[in-house]
Amino acid sequence: MDRAVSRGAFLEFSMAKITFIEHNGTQHTVDANTGDSLMQTAQNHAIPGIDADCGGACACATCHVFVADEWIARVGPASGNEDAMLDVVEERRPGSRLSCQLIADDSLDGLVVTLPASQR
Repeated sequence: MDRAVSRGAFLEFSMAKITFIEHNGTQHTVDANTGDSLMQTAQNHAIPGIDADCGGACACATCHVFVADEWIARVGPASGNEDAMLDVVEERRPGSRLSCQLIADDSLDGLVVTLPASQR
């Protein structure tokens, strides 16, 4: 096991609480393992609306989310490739990001993202 230490004890690992809000207002607050993308987290918790057709390769936009305004500065801007992919989404906003490019860590504990209506 990769989280095990000698004598069978388990290492503590950190998680961030992430809230995904579906287009209809349904909220899902889940634990995200540090180092996992938000897309992986959504897939692990069967969050509706995160299809992740490209598997996290930043080659589609089926994991598009809107980062809540108060979190935009903390998550930072989209990279060049991500920015180009966001040009194809139906409803781009200032907080638009691809969840495959957002990596969970302690600094994102409490992050809120909303899913666009186009991803049902």
